[in-house]
Amino acid sequence: MRQRQASPNTIATYRDAFTLLLGFASTRVRRQPAQMELSDLDAPMIGAFLEHLETERGNNVATRNARLAAIHSFFRHALPRAPEHAALIQRVLAIPPKRRDRAIVSYLTRVETDALIAAPDRSTWTGRRDHALLLIAVHTGLRVTELTSLRIGDVHLGAGAHLRCHGKGRKDRCTPLTSTTAKTLKTWLKEHDGTATDPLFPSRRGTPLSRDAVARLVTKHTHAARTTCPSLEDKNVTPHTLRHSTAMALLHAGVDVSVIALWLGHEATETVQIYLHADMTIKERALARTDPRGGKLRRYTAPDTLLTFLKTL
Repeated sequence: MRQRQASPNTIATYRDAFTLLLGFASTRVRRQPAQMELSDLDAPMIGAFLEHLETERGNNVATRNARLAAIHSFFRHALPRAPEHAALIQRVLAIPPKRRDRAIVSYLTRVETDALIAAPDRSTWTGRRDHALLLIAVHTGLRVTELTSLRIGDVHLGAGAHLRCHGKGRKDRCTPLTSTTAKTLKTWLKEHDGTATDPLFPSRRGTPLSRDAVARLVTKHTHAARTTCPSLEDKNVTPHTLRHSTAMALLHAGVDVSVIALWLGHEATETVQIYLHADMTIKERALARTDPRGGKLRRYTAPDTLLTFLKTL
């Protein structure tokens, strides 16, 4: 916290990792965590803990690897400070992260995002707040932590309307607002009537919304939007899905991947490659440029009987 000035999210992740590890290890060695030695946390113990995370706690591979990264960070810190345990530490550091499948990102189409934004009941205070929050999330692509950290003073509605946020990696960035989004925010700010340091999207108590609260409201309004947009039935919509939807909308509009990376606050353009993999329209255009000899290129269309068979699988 003092030397590396880790972010609150990093500190919370490391805290949770070691709370779980020490709780698990103390039951194995039958000692309280404060009485344990570094030698108690050897490679077999760490391996058993990682197995416990997946088999008993039901964590996925990404969570397992995040816990291992925190453990590796601690043992790298301990290596020059406990040279008598160098062999033990090296064996722990040799535990590799587990490889995992990378699924194609899930995102919402324009029709689906419009249905979600329209879902909140704007006759209520919370409905108007949720409508403004969802609109901002879809049009800016902010991370959920960036959304909940927004203050009234971060909104600039004059010429060149934009939002300023302090994002991941301690980077400040500005995101432009469309006229529709700026108009909605202006209406919301008149009703909110707070000071520059107040949360832009507060709870009923006036405190910033938590990450879980945003996730719950997204789920709630997704269920409501399914009545007008049935395609949402097959999608698991989370706050991060809205971020993916922003990236895909920019990609479909022909925006360069380097600009999309800047828009989303990514360190490198390589991170945006996941959206290229998910975008079927780019692949369709590539296929359309293929000129087969002696005929016009057409996509294969399955007969109805085959489609019926496939749907039963």
